[in-house]
Amino acid sequence: MNLRIKFTKKNYLRYISHHDLMRLFKRAFRRADIPIKYSEGFNPQPRLSIANPLALGIASCSEYMDIELQERMSEHVFMDRVNEELPDDIKILEVKYIENTKSLPSLIRWGFYEIEFKAKNLKEVEELKKLIKNWLKEDEILMKKVKRKGNKVIEKELNIRKLIGNVVVKDKDIIDSDIKKDVNCIVLNCLLKAGDKGNLNPMDFMLSMDKYLNLDIDWDTVDIVRLALFIEEDGKIKLPIY
Repeated sequence: MNLRIKFTKKNYLRYISHHDLMRLFKRAFRRADIPIKYSEGFNPQPRLSIANPLALGIASCSEYMDIELQERMSEHVFMDRVNEELPDDIKILEVKYIENTKSLPSLIRWGFYEIEFKAKNLKEVEELKKLIKNWLKEDEILMKKVKRKGNKVIEKELNIRKLIGNVVVKDKDIIDSDIKKDVNCIVLNCLLKAGDKGNLNPMDFMLSMDKYLNLDIDWDTVDIVRLALFIEEDGKIKLPIY
């Protein structure tokens, strides 16, 4: 039986690697005495998978994981026992048994982000709204990706336009009403492709936006939070737990 889990990853634990995050959950499940199912073979491993792992430094209030259990247990008991073993900045928010046997990473299609930043060449929010509106009318937004393979450096140019959904710049009065935000920062929400069938890292999106719109972003002020992940089933976009 498969259990889908929604959890947070924030504050200093946004810098934990995917490998260490997996180790942290394995230990938490073991200490909480969760009857997790293991793979067969010489080196059995817990059956769990995290959808679309985040890059280091990006926080999230909406991460997802699927695990397989040997026997059914109450969702509330599971959540309470595991949360007791997790650090404050990684907590399970929601769990639900699922019937779908497709792997969670194969279902993920979109990531929704909130990005806060300052830019030296930008004075008004309205100015950025116009720039982004015109930018997204382009058929091609090219980005250069650099990979290392052994001693070779491989450069590849990608058109990322189809990987960008919509981008909304928050109005100043909304930012002013949020006591957690710096009123001098720009805040935008963006929907970007995620998963096996096309993926755009939000930092790559910011690099492209800075290059095309000549914003001169102050990179020390950039703060990225993933607000949601979406799957696609039967042609419809949904939250992974619904």
